Amino acid sequence: MIRRLLVANRGEVARRIFATCRAVGVETVAVYSDADADAPYLAEADYAVQLPGSAPSATYLRGDLIIAAAKKTLADAIHPGYGFLAENPDFAAAVADAGLTWVGPPAKVIEVMGDKVEAKALLAEADVPMLPSWTDPETVDEYPVLVKASTGGGGRGMRVVREAGALAEAVSSARREAFTAFGDGDVFCERYIEGARHIEVQILADQHGNIMTLGERECSIQRRHQKVIEETPSPAVSPELRDHLCRAAVAAAEAVGYVGIGTVEFLLTPSGEFFFLEMSTRLQVEHAVTECVTGIDLVRMQLFVAEGGALAAGAAPPMRGHAIEVRLCAEDPATAWLPATGTLQRFEVPGVTSRFAPMNLPGIRLDSGVEEGSRIGVHYDSMLAKIVAWAPTRYEAARLLAATLAKTQVHGLLTNRDLLVRTLRHPAFLMGQIDTGMLDRHPELFAPLLSSVDAVRLSCLAAALAGSAARRATATVQPTIPSGWRNVPTVAQTVVYDSPSGPMEIGYRLDRVGALAQWWVRAVDPEEIDLAGLGLPGPAEDHPPVAVVTATETHVVLDVAGIMLRVDLHRVGLVTYVDSVEGSLTLTELPRFPLPGAEAAEGSLTAPLPGSVGRVLVMPGQRVAAGELLMTLEAMKLEHPVHAPAAGVVSEVPVTVGAQVDTGTVLAVLVS
Repeated sequence: MIRRLLVANRGEVARRIFATCRAVGVETVAVYSDADADAPYLAEADYAVQLPGSAPSATYLRGDLIIAAAKKTLADAIHPGYGFLAENPDFAAAVADAGLTWVGPPAKVIEVMGDKVEAKALLAEADVPMLPSWTDPETVDEYPVLVKASTGGGGRGMRVVREAGALAEAVSSARREAFTAFGDGDVFCERYIEGARHIEVQILADQHGNIMTLGERECSIQRRHQKVIEETPSPAVSPELRDHLCRAAVAAAEAVGYVGIGTVEFLLTPSGEFFFLEMSTRLQVEHAVTECVTGIDLVRMQLFVAEGGALAAGAAPPMRGHAIEVRLCAEDPATAWLPATGTLQRFEVPGVTSRFAPMNLPGIRLDSGVEEGSRIGVHYDSMLAKIVAWAPTRYEAARLLAATLAKTQVHGLLTNRDLLVRTLRHPAFLMGQIDTGMLDRHPELFAPLLSSVDAVRLSCLAAALAGSAARRATATVQPTIPSGWRNVPTVAQTVVYDSPSGPMEIGYRLDRVGALAQWWVRAVDPEEIDLAGLGLPGPAEDHPPVAVVTATETHVVLDVAGIMLRVDLHRVGLVTYVDSVEGSLTLTELPRFPLPGAEAAEGSLTAPLPGSVGRVLVMPGQRVAAGELLMTLEAMKLEHPVHAPAAGVVSEVPVTVGAQVDTGTVLAVLVS
């Protein structure tokens, strides 16, 4: 019997495992790095042990420190979560050698399935369908191919190559990323199927030879070969195909003597054929959708199997309704999925009915590793939360999840929220016409939800009115006089905000009773910003008639041509976060009289995010072509390329390999 469990992981998955442990009476131990010293999951553990440092290699990847922490706290079992050491056979063996219970498959199974090349060869003998592959990239004789890391998962170390000339660089880049993520730079190539779907089967096996399948999951909505939206059941899988997939998954599990929770992943071609991709020997990030439709707590089953429990004989439980999960990530889809860092100033998901546990009734489940005030840094991946909708039908689940996301307030950093909403509402998604290339084919999904001109203008007006209300609320002289009251009422008030599309001037004039008499919003030339506040006349174009129903620091209600629109506002310093049913907007108030500051030299290329310099491929005096790779940055476990925006000559390279840089740090200077 497991009495005290150490979770060798962090964030969302640690909270998820702790939730089940509380429900079944198992005590818990957390481990944490310096960067996670204030993380929410620590408060939910019975004990916590610090792993000094912040880099994964010095903390969560140090199996010896984690085992020492387990012994120090008298834990008798270790759960690896997912990521880090979850699929490390040496760690699994070390846990068992230390006399602790390992909540996962045997080390020998992890070792076999962790080597994708060896796994493919072994399972091919068990008649599991396989795609052609090449262990030596130099022998590839057909394209397109997918370069894949031989170990690990999560899309890291993957590159699509469509022609022979691009293979060498793709292999080199994939090897570096795989080594950084998994400590193993081996890669292989596999035939790439256009228009394929990613389908996986959840299995559960005990120590007595019983294997249960828990249906399939559709994981085809991906970016950078990493899953973004997952669901079950798949809209593309018929009962007959489901039976074939489950039989293949069972054959794979039997071939290796599998024990515990696992996922057998397949590629489904447009013609209906399926091929083995890999086997994840751990709990998957997307396990929540399976829990919703089966009612089974998969973490509880992991503990049950680890303690030697036997699964009940018989068919898999029936699936109840449909569940869809999205991964809310701190990243900007519009700029090549660049990860975002910062402080989460607000995080509110409306209508949550369950957290970290299976639900009894349809609704919204939230599994999150962050809370308001959490600091998102560069050391770990960009996922903030998983939000799941469970409903009787697929259409209802998609509609509920899209509406919930659209109303979610997530302030302080860029996220993929708008893209998720647009995808869930897209006709192709609703009709189930999806594959792994869907996001690449639909650039319209990358547009912000708040995209109409009138909606943007109204959000800007609401921000200006809320700012005015805040100033009046703190006024010590004549606080009852309407903001902006003047002897010459024809002169308007103005404020300039920096917006995602550039500086915007908002002008408004209130009459003597505080009613909105005039307003406008216009784009401002950056060189004109120092004129803000001097009563510039408004532009000639028409704005919709608006009446102010209510205006406070946090809420503004506008009557727009007879239609009420409620806008929520949250100000932090000079930044105002604007949320309405139309979408969200972040505005930063610009000073009326800005102080002169240092400017980067013309032609400077600056770091788009904090991280470390991975490679520097150029030197001063070198001529480069437009688009040429100059250097790479490493952040959030990924490699980010820095390309030349135009042809020129490198005049300066002020950074070196391994240097830590902040957003805005000059990386190189190009001159024409």
